[in-house]
Amino acid sequence: MDAEQTDAQLWAAVVRGDGIAFAAMFDRHGDRVWRHVWRIMQHRQDTEDVVSATFAEAWRKRARVRIVDDSILPWLLVTATNCSRNASRGRRRLDRLIAHIPRGGDAPDAADVVGDRQAADDAKVAVSRALRALPPADASLIALVMLEEVPLADAARALGMGYGAAKTRIHRARGRMRVQLEAAGVAPALEEVP
Repeated sequence: MDAEQTDAQLWAAVVRGDGIAFAAMFDRHGDRVWRHVWRIMQHRQDTEDVVSATFAEAWRKRARVRIVDDSILPWLLVTATNCSRNASRGRRRLDRLIAHIPRGGDAPDAADVVGDRQAADDAKVAVSRALRALPPADASLIALVMLEEVPLADAARALGMGYGAAKTRIHRARGRMRVQLEAAGVAPALEEVP
């Protein structure tokens, strides 16, 4: 775009859908619009949101934008003021809504939440390692019965073994897993399976 082009000339290209001309208009007037909105909003993120909304409106209404004294800036500033008012009203509505939300108890300490997640992740890793250490049939039996909560009789049938053999295998596998998990510092409940 030619820097010597007037706003009216550039805007004529914008009306035809020229994105490069629109970018040139943003480059030409974006800082002025930003400063204007900053004076109203006094918050960086809100200011950026309103400037974006202003230029989005300019693009959306490009055929109806009024150019004053060969400049689009007055239209942009009026639109920015209106967008700022809308944003402020929206912020007040949100603040009122939040004020009416019943407060729950104290939130847990973020460090405790992270610690709990790390402990859970460590337990998952330990269980995964313990399962991989088992013979494949025993690992499949443990996974079906203890992790997926499939009844032992159904798991035995799915794995092609008798109920008595499955009961013996799961008992032994549970014992081996318990030893490995305790060595890893993890002691999940490996309850008895009927």
